Amino acid sequence: MPETNATSISSFWDAAAASFDEEADHGLRDPRVRAAWAERLRSWMPHSPSDVLDLGCGTGSLSLLLAELGHRPVGVDLSPLMVEQARRKLTAAGFDVAMMAGDASDPPAEAGTSFDVILSRHLLWTLPDPEDALRRWAGLLRPGGRLVLVEGRWAAPAEPGDDRSYAVEPESLPWMGGVGAERLLQALRPLTVDSRVEPLTDPDLWGRPIQDERYAVIAFV
Repeated sequence: MPETNATSISSFWDAAAASFDEEADHGLRDPRVRAAWAERLRSWMPHSPSDVLDLGCGTGSLSLLLAELGHRPVGVDLSPLMVEQARRKLTAAGFDVAMMAGDASDPPAEAGTSFDVILSRHLLWTLPDPEDALRRWAGLLRPGGRLVLVEGRWAAPAEPGDDRSYAVEPESLPWMGGVGAERLLQALRPLTVDSRVEPLTDPDLWGRPIQDERYAVIAFV
């Protein structure tokens, strides 16, 4: 990611860090929402304890669930303040988990180079070259490993002058507003041997009913 973009995006999410967990699906403070995500993660992960790279980990809510399920998560996020919150959250729960600031599209070597699972949630729209990121991620997976990509298509791309502001210009982000399942599957076909799409329409996942496209892709290399 270009340095100027990385700095702008990091600052944007740093500014959001203090209130990030107020969203039901971010902080998972509602027991029903938390239970819904725990059940989905359980179904997407291998049965045995696994090494999981949580990219765009935010404040660590999914990493915490993974640790509680017996897995070995490592979290990476571009926002140092998000990572700081994630570390506190995992430590308070009694887990010693590596959470580090870095570019999730090109994870730092200290995060590791070989995983059973790579997980991301609502990250791809923030990347200037999401398909290149997918290639890198697939290369970090062990044989038989899997990508678990929680994504959606919730808005049309913003036009110049639109009041929906972000850290960088919308035209620099090809999947701004999210990516549909068919488009994501198309990008994954050269990289994976099998994949499936699971709709995520349960209101308990989001703390409210949703009308847009929400889904998970589970893809195997």
